[in-house]
Amino acid sequence: MVASKQPSVIFLLTGLSTQAIWRRLWDELMKTRPSSLESVTCWRAKFMEAFFSHVLRGTIDVSSDRRLCDQRFSPLLHSSRHVRQLTICNMLQGATELVAEPNRRVLETLASSLHTLKFRHLLFSDVAAQQSLRQLLHQLIHHGAVSQVSLYSWPVPESALFILILTMSAGFWQPGPGGPPCRLCGEASRGRAPSRDEGSLLLGSRRPRRDAAERCAAALMASRRKSEAKQMPRAAPATRVTRRSTQESLTAGGTDLKRELHPPATSHEAPGTKRPPSALAATSSASSSTSSYKRAPASSAPQPKPLKRFKRAAGKKGARTRQGPGAESEDLYDFVFIVAGEKEDGEEMEIGEVACGALDGSDPSCLGLPALEASQRFRSISTLELFTVPLSTEAALTLCHLLSSWVSLESLTLSYNGLGSNIFRLLDSLRALSSQAGCRLRALHLSDLFSPLPILELTRAIVRALPLLRVLSIRVDHPSQRDNPGVPGNAGPPSLIIGDEEIPENCLEQLEMGFPRGAQPAPLLCSVLKASGSLQQLSLDSATFASPQDFGLVLQTLKEYNLALKRLSFHDMNLADCQSEVLFLLQNLTLQEITFSFCRLFEKRPAQFLPEMVAAMKGNSTLKGLRLPGNRLGNAGLLALADVFSEDSSSSLCQLDISSNCIKPDGLLEFAKRLERWGRGAFGHLRLFQNWLDQDAVTAREAIRRLRATCHVVSDSWDSSQAFADYVSTM
Repeated sequence: MVASKQPSVIFLLTGLSTQAIWRRLWDELMKTRPSSLESVTCWRAKFMEAFFSHVLRGTIDVSSDRRLCDQRFSPLLHSSRHVRQLTICNMLQGATELVAEPNRRVLETLASSLHTLKFRHLLFSDVAAQQSLRQLLHQLIHHGAVSQVSLYSWPVPESALFILILTMSAGFWQPGPGGPPCRLCGEASRGRAPSRDEGSLLLGSRRPRRDAAERCAAALMASRRKSEAKQMPRAAPATRVTRRSTQESLTAGGTDLKRELHPPATSHEAPGTKRPPSALAATSSASSSTSSYKRAPASSAPQPKPLKRFKRAAGKKGARTRQGPGAESEDLYDFVFIVAGEKEDGEEMEIGEVACGALDGSDPSCLGLPALEASQRFRSISTLELFTVPLSTEAALTLCHLLSSWVSLESLTLSYNGLGSNIFRLLDSLRALSSQAGCRLRALHLSDLFSPLPILELTRAIVRALPLLRVLSIRVDHPSQRDNPGVPGNAGPPSLIIGDEEIPENCLEQLEMGFPRGAQPAPLLCSVLKASGSLQQLSLDSATFASPQDFGLVLQTLKEYNLALKRLSFHDMNLADCQSEVLFLLQNLTLQEITFSFCRLFEKRPAQFLPEMVAAMKGNSTLKGLRLPGNRLGNAGLLALADVFSEDSSSSLCQLDISSNCIKPDGLLEFAKRLERWGRGAFGHLRLFQNWLDQDAVTAREAIRRLRATCHVVSDSWDSSQAFADYVSTM
């Protein structure tokens, strides 16, 4: 027995690597070459996960390889214990196979090993596939170890399937129709009656799916009818909404749902009427997502009339019928125009009453959102990511309703989901979640093309709603209407949304902001920074200020209020006129890493600015990393920068990034010789991506050889001539 164990002990002690063996197996079985940009840290894990997925989908024929043709060997079972991440694509391939009885042990193994579940490019699926997915999610999330669910690139989300994934991820569970009871849930689950259809979990146990969607549409149309009633002389006055919340600003600002979903060819607004603050963002968002949403013909939308009552459109069909297996999942956009001009059978509701119930969130059932009393609550995930998944109003309402009590959620990513005016509902749900005992949400990543709120006002609102947030990353690509004060009809002051009072102290440690074009108000950014005393990392992308004085005000705020700041990054900012402010940062003795990426640093006065910059860095003993990609440093600038490592320097710089700086091989060689002359030894990492080193390959190789004796060099084989041709072709 001792002799049999000895080889494994020797194997562990000597540190022999099996990476080459697993890489060879990858080449033999997968027959694909990984991307050159991919850094594979463990070929064994990569091979096992890919092998499991290919066998599950049937893209690898195990019978074609003699090593896999063994009746005692199960490829799925053997590889399942090494799978940490599983991706489900297209029409849910593999879900039915995993929940089948022959693969019960495979699923049990996955439940303990799998941590991340990803969905990519989902298509419309049938009820049987969704039922299999329900069982799979129940096993992997509720009775397993999956902590992260990510959805990628779903241009036209299927409502029933999206709702199913969300509710299961949030920990809610009801057995499907006719499905066997879960043997892991115990007697409690066996005693519950199965749900009537795939969507009943969200739409209430006593409310049909179509009726719930119609109620939701009627409530959403109420705000539009209310604003129209004020504009028409014969319209009756609308009932005043008394409850104040973020959604009150949505009503007061005039959220135009009809224009957001179906921009009309002609306007029915009275002359001189001010447009709502979110009209521009909503219209642009709708026009940019035409390919993502299938819309009803314009003829199906009745002309606006100042009606006060709504009627359930029972038995009526929408303007179009979606074909395919997922046809039973209703499209909310059809109901918006069907329900708009009809009366409610037996239930007459005033416009103001519907709007009040719809917007303040006091009665979720009137929106068709889940009461969920009949559902069991199980373990839920801690990380939810939605990348390029357009959220309809129904989907956004569902997400917001679940978020308000999703206390186990630690990280939330919403990337390019077309939220539009639904951002107000999201803020309300986040505020409700923050008030829950045991709320664990600490990271929020939010990015979109448009926002009805300017980005700084949105940031202030998020910080106020989530004071315990540690990481906030927010990006808006295009400005909202309120970003331009000169546009007629802009909304009132920011106090309508976030209040004039100061932001209370928060726990932010990392703040990343990507700004749209246009000058940003420095005082609003300073108010966020003043309230973030624990901030350690700040990143500003494409930020533009009215003057260098405004930029200096931001830097002065950082110096006075953010004493714990260690990493600072500026990207795509014009700092050519802010050279004194840049020197101020380089003299800061608390910063450890500074990034000036594509900031046009040396566009003006390079002969005077470079020596001043080098002098500031030589006297800074705390700065460890400096990144200067895309600033046209050139050979002269690189040689001037070499003085930072001279003998009389007290700099402790160990990471330098000079990528995309028009550096040529002869300049790099002279830089290497100067480092050798001063004998500073290895100073860390040097990044040289996308420089003009291909102009003299021999000299470039000699320079890199000399540099590698001093530091760790990371470079690439970039073709500068082709890149220049591509640049010229796009001009």
